[in-house]
Amino acid sequence: MSRIRSVATSALAVNRRTVLAATGAAAVSAGVGYALRPTDSQAATTTPAADTAAEAPVAQSRQAPAAAPLAPYTRGTTVAIVAAPRTSSGFRRLGDGPGWQRVVRGDLAAAKSGRAGRRTALAAFVQLTDMHIIDAQHPMRLEYLRSTDVHAWRPQEALTVHGAIALVERINALRGGPVTGAPLHFAMTTGDNTDNNARTELEWFLTVMSGGRISPNSGDPRHYEGVMNSGIKQYWQPDTTVRDADKQRGFPHLDGFLAAAIRELNSPGLNLPWYSTVGNHDAMPLGCYGSHADPWLTEYAMGGRKLMSLPAAEAKKLQDAIKKAKDPKGAGFRELLKAHARDMRSVTPDEARAPYTPTEYLKAHLDPAHRGLGPVGHGYSTANLDKGTQYYSFRIADDVIGISLDTTDAGGHYEGSVGTAQLKWLEKTLKDNKDSYAVVFSHHTSQSMDNTRPDPARPGERRHSGAEVVNLLSRQRNVLAWVNGHIHRNDITAHSGSGGGHGFWEISTASHVDYPQLARVIELVDNKDGTLSLFTTCVESSAPHRTDFADLSQTGLAALYRELSFNAPGASTSLGGSARDRNTELVLKKG
Repeated sequence: MSRIRSVATSALAVNRRTVLAATGAAAVSAGVGYALRPTDSQAATTTPAADTAAEAPVAQSRQAPAAAPLAPYTRGTTVAIVAAPRTSSGFRRLGDGPGWQRVVRGDLAAAKSGRAGRRTALAAFVQLTDMHIIDAQHPMRLEYLRSTDVHAWRPQEALTVHGAIALVERINALRGGPVTGAPLHFAMTTGDNTDNNARTELEWFLTVMSGGRISPNSGDPRHYEGVMNSGIKQYWQPDTTVRDADKQRGFPHLDGFLAAAIRELNSPGLNLPWYSTVGNHDAMPLGCYGSHADPWLTEYAMGGRKLMSLPAAEAKKLQDAIKKAKDPKGAGFRELLKAHARDMRSVTPDEARAPYTPTEYLKAHLDPAHRGLGPVGHGYSTANLDKGTQYYSFRIADDVIGISLDTTDAGGHYEGSVGTAQLKWLEKTLKDNKDSYAVVFSHHTSQSMDNTRPDPARPGERRHSGAEVVNLLSRQRNVLAWVNGHIHRNDITAHSGSGGGHGFWEISTASHVDYPQLARVIELVDNKDGTLSLFTTCVESSAPHRTDFADLSQTGLAALYRELSFNAPGASTSLGGSARDRNTELVLKKG
């Protein structure tokens, strides 16, 4: 397969060398992104008209050459150092631990000796996933499920914005790829950017990513109003001496914590172009209820009443209904809330807590206020608005394209699938770009795409499972990887090829809301020996591993965010995955 690819000649296409020459080839330090910002229509998601974007099937995203010789950059990555417990009981404190070694995986092709001296970098980028930016005071939250499942509410939830900003700071500090030293081309966030499909959360997420000031507070602008100062002992009450269940586990008493948690913050924004992929929590209230047309639930989300406790038996019934998709449109949830109207507590109403629609999600990404370093729309375009879609393709490098899928199922439930139109578009996009390698992005993993209920907007369209997507990707010679999240766990799976395909790697990365709170750098290289390698390297946020309970600054709270997540009752201890799922070299045959 030829890897020499000409730049599209459409009026919409942009020649990188021409632009760099015209701008004086603006110098950038190694690892700091430079992108040609695509025109809005270049991110078209459907077969375009012959006189528009047909000659430019993918949007352009480019990086200037490094100003200095490339060298591996491992500082700030888990190759160098990683958080580790330094106490063994009670509320366990974190400190600096030894880095994670890199594991070579030859499931799809043998690693050949001498490749390190031959390899050339094709691209490098960062994946963020499952940040779950949370409006912790939102009336629709399901904290009361903690009466049946202790992990249904997590003590760190008030600090998601602090943690996300610290992750942006870490990515900004990376001066190149941990293996190749190649400048990072872009960042991709693979869904569940928000937690509850709330406008407050969407605004905070976009500001975290593109830069600006954020007050992570809703309702009363002066005070926190939620379960953490409710006096209910099943929740951590950090500001009071109440002997709650978490304090009995060793959680600290922190005077001033809640006032600090809602204090205004500043995000520098990513110093890379960034792209966005939609997840179920972005698409649906609570990540599982498919209807945006229920006026009662919308009013409840914005209103002045909040349910904070529920008997364990009722909580178990609600949780089971969610897990088993017995109530995909939330009708039963609405009736439960109505039945407990007298048990609700008063909070300050806030229209900004309203759920957002798919159209509003797209428009928010296209808003110039959230452009940051681009591209316009962060992958989405007016073509998406016109067609009611949230999938697109873009160019990563001269011979690598990226494809962002929408695996959410608007019919309800947190598991995913894709419709026939999107599956056909995916196959066509891969074939139209057969001379380019391809990296596919989605929120859901192949194993979590088993929800094939109809999309209410397209009731006659068939939905397709993850197994069907794997089958399609396995037949293509140019697919290198499928990068996703959703399961909150590091997991890397080799998928063998079929029908002429060489196989591909499915790379799932842990969330940034549950410990170990990671993102991942992925580097693509040509080994010049008939094989390619994908290097994956996990990174933590910039927050120090050691916390100081007296430090309630932005940085101090970001560190506490990590330590609270490590100690969260009921939290899984296996989300970091094994060594084979973290820092790796993934070898595969060259197409």
